[in-house]
Amino acid sequence: MNEPLTVQEAPAIYQVMLDIPRIQNGYKQTEVGDIPEDWNVSKVEDVAKVVDSLHQTPSFSTEGYPMVRVTDIKTGNLNLEMALKVSEPVFREFIKNYAPKKNDIVLSRVGSYGVSSFVETDEPFCMGQNTVVIQPNIPARYLYYVLNSRGTRQQIDDGSYGSGYKSLSLKNVKELLVPVPSLPTEQRAIATALSDVDALLAAQDKLIAKKRDIKQAAMQQLLTGKQRLPGFTGEWEVRLLGDVVEIVSGSTPKTNTPAYWDGNIKWCTPTDITGNSGKYLSETARTISALGLANCSARLLPQGALLLCSRATIGEVKIAVGEICTNQGFKSLICGKAVNNEFIYYLLLTMKPKMVEKAIGSTFLEISKRDTALLEVLLPEVEEQIAIATILSDMDADLAALEQQRDKTRALKQGMMQELLTGRIRLV
Repeated sequence: MNEPLTVQEAPAIYQVMLDIPRIQNGYKQTEVGDIPEDWNVSKVEDVAKVVDSLHQTPSFSTEGYPMVRVTDIKTGNLNLEMALKVSEPVFREFIKNYAPKKNDIVLSRVGSYGVSSFVETDEPFCMGQNTVVIQPNIPARYLYYVLNSRGTRQQIDDGSYGSGYKSLSLKNVKELLVPVPSLPTEQRAIATALSDVDALLAAQDKLIAKKRDIKQAAMQQLLTGKQRLPGFTGEWEVRLLGDVVEIVSGSTPKTNTPAYWDGNIKWCTPTDITGNSGKYLSETARTISALGLANCSARLLPQGALLLCSRATIGEVKIAVGEICTNQGFKSLICGKAVNNEFIYYLLLTMKPKMVEKAIGSTFLEISKRDTALLEVLLPEVEEQIAIATILSDMDADLAALEQQRDKTRALKQGMMQELLTGRIRLV
């Protein structure tokens, strides 16, 4: 008896048929994908007034009216705090075609092309060159979310031009295709649902910023001895870093010897450090072999070693999870019995300006092993170090949990946008 066919064994034509998207009942196929039959596809210029900015470079002033440039436009509500100012005559010149107002959408055409901000403010401002103002004649928040959707972003990328410095033409902006529910009530319902998630994200970001400020203040107090923990009264002592830790440089095996690479020894570069937002480093992009380690001056560092960047991103630091070695961009620290590695980690975070100040070099700045060793540190007894590090670690854990919640909310919003802006989920 013949065995049943698996998908891989099925005839090629059958696999092609499986891959053909199916249109659900009540939906139609359009240029922007499958949408409900009672929705329409419109060009942006059919649902909004699109106004180009003046194509001229203004002179800026120390006071006056804000001018929104490409660099001021970021996803979310428009923020004018960092916008440069122009005098009233320049302001009047730049608003002669159109004065932006609340509930408009502003969009960049170069650089970070296609990025848009929603105008929530009543404060008068004008638009700098290479920007566009969109004045919707449908619910403004709905159009804003469509412009920031995955489908519209794809159209923007497809319509951009330029080999290096990409741009988006005014014509491209006007001809962007957007799905539009036939009922304004549905447009508003979608915008409200997504606005509620944005409000939650804003509240989460605000709480995270507050917790970071609290942690920063705690570090300033606890790591200097200005605030003592209950039960500790001993004197703090100024020591040289090199007297309480062993400082280890790194190295790179010959890159043209394959036998030295892709082994089971983690090999850390500054990129591994900067690409990791946490306190600990457990994985590296590249690994070396035992042969590679034996044929270079790198040293296998123990778990808990502090991986301190000494060049490029001077002062960035992580705690090693498991044994690891590094390239020459590090002055790693192995803590002695008189110090707690977690305490030294937090102390090093406050010392980055000192390290940068001591860095030298004509090609790239680097802090030497000697200068690293001569850094002064203020130390309590190791038991108090552990207590302080525990408090700061608990704060880090609290922050990490809040950031994880915020990241989940962001993912939820992306999923909601995909479902709501294509009509897969209906709110009306």
